[in-house]
Parts: sequence; structure tokens; C-alpha cells
Amino acid sequence: MYDVIIVGGGPAGTSAAMLLGRCMRKVLLFDSGLGRNRWSNAMNGFISRDGYNPVEFIKLAREELTKYNIEVKNKVVKHVKRAENYFEVTDQEDHCYMARKVLLATGVKDRVPEIPGIEEKYGKSVHHCPYCDGWESRNKALGAYGLGRDAVGLSLSLKTWSSDVTLYTNGTRKLRREDNALLEANEIKICTAPIERLEGEGSELSEIVLQGGSRLKCEALFFSTGSEQQCDLATSLGCDFTSKGVVKTYQHQQTNIPGLYVAGDAARDMQLVIVAASEGTKAGVMINKELQEEFRLQITDVRV
Repeated sequence: MYDVIIVGGGPAGTSAAMLLGRCMRKVLLFDSGLGRNRWSNAMNGFISRDGYNPVEFIKLAREELTKYNIEVKNKVVKHVKRAENYFEVTDQEDHCYMARKVLLATGVKDRVPEIPGIEEKYGKSVHHCPYCDGWESRNKALGAYGLGRDAVGLSLSLKTWSSDVTLYTNGTRKLRREDNALLEANEIKICTAPIERLEGEGSELSEIVLQGGSRLKCEALFFSTGSEQQCDLATSLGCDFTSKGVVKTYQHQQTNIPGLYVAGDAARDMQLVIVAASEGTKAGVMINKELQEEFRLQITDVRV
């Protein structure tokens, strides 16, 4: 029986594991290796690790966990079941593990636009978050991609990093009169033509080729096409979700399921690496407090 099983080995999961290890808890951490930012060369906005490679960051985190005797398995968890006062966790090889508490730090996956040429550029010159990659794209010709009105807010946000911003709707024409007026007032160009492909040398974007052959300069493209849960574990457990498709959590990452916590991009909607790490730590503190309280109650019951 483990004190805690953590599903997800990204910033949220590893931060929680470290805190719980420091509390001398018996912890098992599962990591599928499918982190959201594994396509990127750099992890930005994380104090003391700004610009650090995401894969190297996780390797460093893993090394720091060893002194706390955290058990790590590089496997996919396919099922979690809530029993009377514990959880049963089943991995991809049908091995079953038991824990008093479970933390899901499974993250989300982006709905990357299906545009020819995007694959090799995703995470390098095509991004989903200007707070993560806007500074590296500053003063360049930037594109905001979204169907219909989806990227209006994104295109306005990108003006923080560049005066040259174009909104691409890829063939949809659902902008309202007010949208057009707002975009025009902020000197944002609008392109509603269908996109044929992205072009540029290697991972670098330089042009967007439109249907018919027209070309527009674009050195970095940010998209607003949404994301979805990396897995269905939270759904199968009966978690409540917000209207934005993330798990509804309370002040310290608790869910509506007793003993189950969710931290990182799978919860809330401010999806930044440093926030995920913070949420993992918050969850770890609360899990430890809950385990402490349960231990005190057990002692009281024995004495009674």
C-alpha cells in the first residue's frame, strides 16, 4: 500500500512527489513521457530555469527525487478505481497498485491545427501560448490562427510582442462587425483565405502559403484551437469539470472525489509550467495534512 500514487511526471507531478518525499511518504510516480511541451526546445518563464530544455528539466527533477526514495515507473496508467478508503491503480501491463491517495497530474494535449508543414515547426516557431513563447518572437511578423472568432483575443494579445500581427481564420468568415472594427483600430490585419501550407527552413517559419499561391510573411504562428485532457482517468473517476474542459478543483487541488487531487494543466485554466509546479506542491501539502489527520483518527479509535 502506497501513501500516494501520482499519475503524471511533469512539473506538477514531480513537485508533488518531492514535497511528499520530504514528508517521508511512500510515493509511486507514473510517467508516460507524453508531456505537453516535449516538442519545444525551451521552457520559459520558470524562475532560475528560464530557457531550459523541458526534457532536461524533467531529467534534473528525477535526479532530485532519488534521495527521497520516490519510486518511478515509466508506464501508462490505464485505470484508476476508488475503493472504500483507498484507490486501485492499474498500469498498461495490468499490474495493480494500491494507494491511500491519488494525484492526477496528467495534463492536456493541444489540438494542433492540421496544416501541411506544421509538424516540424510545432514548439519551435508555431506555439499555443504567447506568455511562454512571445518574447522569443518579439518584433517579428506574427500570426494568430483560429477558426472564425476563436483567435480574435489572441491576435489582440500578440500586439504586446509585435506591431505586425495578422489574424488567420483559414477560410472561415464569422467575424462580427465589432470584431473587424476592434482589429482595425489595433492595426491587426485579417486574412480569411484558406491556408495551403506553412513554409520555412527546417523548424523556422517564414511564410504562410494561401490557397491559390499567395504568400504572406509570418515568422511565428500562435494558434487558438483549444486543448483536451491527455487521458480520461478524471472522467472515469467521476470528477466535476469546468465549462473550459478542465477538472474543477478547490483551493488546494482537491476534487469532488474524496482522496483524489488534480494539479497542473488538467486543472484550472492558467496553464503555465511554473503554475503547474506550484499546484503540485500545494496538492502535496494538503495530501500530507490529510494523511496526518487520518493517522490521528486511527490512534483515537484504537484508544477508544
